[in-house]
Parts: sequence; C-alpha cells; structure tokens
Amino acid sequence: MTNPTQDLASRVEHRFYGDLAPWWPLISPPGEYAEEAGFAADLLSAGGQTRTVLELGSGGGHLASHLADRFGLTLVDLSEPMLAVSRALNPTATHHQGDMRTVRLDEQFDAVLIHDAIDYMTTEDDLRAAIETAYAHVRPGGIAVLVPDDVAESFEQRTAHGGSDAADGRAVRYLEWSWDPDPSDSWTITTYTFVLRDADGVVETAHETHRLGLFPRDTWLRLLTEAGFKASAHNELPTGNDHPRTWFVGRRPA
Repeated sequence: MTNPTQDLASRVEHRFYGDLAPWWPLISPPGEYAEEAGFAADLLSAGGQTRTVLELGSGGGHLASHLADRFGLTLVDLSEPMLAVSRALNPTATHHQGDMRTVRLDEQFDAVLIHDAIDYMTTEDDLRAAIETAYAHVRPGGIAVLVPDDVAESFEQRTAHGGSDAADGRAVRYLEWSWDPDPSDSWTITTYTFVLRDADGVVETAHETHRLGLFPRDTWLRLLTEAGFKASAHNELPTGNDHPRTWFVGRRPA
C-alpha cells in the first residue's frame, strides 16, 4: 500500500505539476478565482492591519493574482514548474520552493493563506505539520486562513469539467471525478483526464489520479487550537455551480 506521506512528497512527479504546468492557465484560468479571492481577502484582512501575506501551496499563482493589489505576497510551492507559471503571472511577488509541512522562511507575516493545496495533507500528522508551519510564519496578532475543498461531513461524489482556449491555438478540455473509496479513512480519490491541443493542432491525452485528504470540521478546529490559534470556521456561499466550502481561520494571540 502506498504511504500517504510518500504520495505528498512525490506530488511534483505528477504531470499535473510537472510538464503539464504550462497548461495550467488554460486548465483553470486566473479569472475563475476572482470570487473566492474576494472572500479570501476579507478573511485575511480580518486580522487588522494586514499588509503582508504568505501563501503556502500557491501553485500557478492564480488566486494570488487577485490579491497582489491589496497585499505584499510571498508564495511557496513544492513544484518548480508551477512556480515558473506563477512568476510570470505575479512578477511583484516573492517566490520560494518548499514543502508546506517543513518550510521555514525565518520571517513572519500579517497573514498566512493555504488554499486547496492543503488537500494534499492526507494524514492528521501531515495536516498538523502544515498548520504548525502556518503558525510559525504568522506574527502575534495575525491570522491564518485554510481552505480545503471538502470536510468529511459534507463530502459527496461529484464530477466537473472545463478548460479553455488560448489565442495561439492551444486548447484544453478536462474531466474531473472525485469519490471516497473508504469513508472510514482520511482520504479520497480524484481522477483527471485532460485533452490537450497544441498550437499546431496536435492532440494529446493525459490521465492522473490524486489522493486528497478529508477530515471532519472538529479535526481542523482541534489541530488549529493545538497549534496555538484561536480557531473558527466560516461557510462560503459561492454563486454559480461551485460547491460551498468551509474556510478555517486561526488567529494567533497578540
């Protein structure tokens, strides 16, 4: 059986985060992040004077691109190819390669954000380590915001599809399918199928399977509290067809 921690460590070996990274702006265009970025900005600002934000697991920087005009951003991701995408999109941000469980920048920020990359924490130990990293980087009085795609109480099997076209003739279409093989454990499965058309019209397909963490609300709140945060949960009310998520907020005592 595959060790979940090894799954996390090898995440950059997925094509999704390797040679397919340049396709990310077409797979999930930055414009699709505007609404949730607004929700994130409001929570990040709830800590008071929020000027600097560290995002752990920042990926291609699509969420960050909507925050750059409000905050000074430092972006950390495990995948160097995804960081390259983000550097092109967010030239004013500081970028570092690192694992959200272990990275230490010897710097504190007004706020720390961990978007859906937190889903790659498939064990409680991994989730605890990521939360401890967030706490280590939040100044006293600051705030951390963590955004899993799902919590155990509300997870449902689902499918999604999307993709977009580029002006140079490239295009992507994808199908995403998520399910929980064993509700008694702490992870689910999401599979992706991509159809990629390059500028010359050559079509390639790619398939990936990802293991993602799934924890009850109480586990999130307990681990945040154990790390030293004052923890709370906030329900997102998105428009359109997006499923609502629970956003977890940790306030570090002043």
